[in-house]
Amino acid sequence: QVRLVESGGGLVQAGGSLILSCAASGRTFSSFSMGWFRQAPGKEREFVATIGWNANDIGYADSVKGRFTIARDHGKNTLYLQMNSLKLEDTAVYYCAAPSRYGSGWTKASEYFYWGQGTQVTVSS
Repeated sequence: QVRLVESGGGLVQAGGSLILSCAASGRTFSSFSMGWFRQAPGKEREFVATIGWNANDIGYADSVKGRFTIARDHGKNTLYLQMNSLKLEDTAVYYCAAPSRYGSGWTKASEYFYWGQGTQVTVSS
C-alpha cells in the first residue's frame, strides 16, 4: 500500500523557517517525480514545487521561488521542503504528492495520484 506521510509543520513567525518532510513507502518512489502543494482556507490546492526522480528537474511556483527549496533523499525515501523567509500568505496545509506514471515537471494537482494527509503551516505576524 502506497503511503505518504508529511511532518514538520507548525507555527512560525513571519521571516522564519521550517523544514517539511514527506516519508514515502509502498513503492520505489526513487523512480518517480514528487511534488509539494498547499491549500489555504477557502482556496484551491496550489502547486508549490516539484522534483524529478533524479533531482535535476526542479520547478517552483513564482510565489515561493527564491525562498523554498525542494530536495529528496533516495536512501531515506523522503522528500523535503525547506521554507525560508516565510510570509503570512504561506499559511496553508501542505501536501506531498506523487504521480502514478513516469515523467517530471508536473505542476497540476490532477497530474498527481498519491497524496499525504497534509501538515499545517501557520505563519504569524
